[in-house]
Amino acid sequence: MGGLELHTVYLFTLIIAGCITIIYLLFSEMFDGVFEGIPFIDPAVILSFITITSAAGFLFEKYSSMTSLIIFIISSILSAIVSAIIYFFILVPLKSAEVSLAYTEESLGGQVGKVIVPIPVDGFGEIVIETVNGIISKRATGLDNEAIDYDEEVLVIEAKEGTVYVKKYESSFQFK
Repeated sequence: MGGLELHTVYLFTLIIAGCITIIYLLFSEMFDGVFEGIPFIDPAVILSFITITSAAGFLFEKYSSMTSLIIFIISSILSAIVSAIIYFFILVPLKSAEVSLAYTEESLGGQVGKVIVPIPVDGFGEIVIETVNGIISKRATGLDNEAIDYDEEVLVIEAKEGTVYVKKYESSFQFK
């Protein structure tokens, strides 16, 4: 190949694919929408395939006495197996996991919170709601314009325009 030894070609391919992989990692959000409709054409998988093939090819060329065709076939098979493992056990679960720290006002309905600033009649106070994402502090008013004291448990009935409408929470379970 143009006077180059084959292990040198594998090494240059490894270096170039590694550099492109680093660039892809930095700018992957911009490219994700382009390949979204085609499941097996994922740049991360293609780049890992090329990188693993060239790394295995380089090592086999350098340290074994097999023919170049056999080395390329073995490297490609090894790379296909590792790339499939990366795709099915890392990339697919990561893409399907939608974890967000955001919440919507609609999701607050039915939550139980605690009053941290007393709610006066026809006025506003403040409550905190403990969720799996952390503690949310919201402006609150009584649903029927009733006063609610500090440290009372309240049930969020609805939330709109940044304010939650609450009622005193009466638990049906009493522990003695």
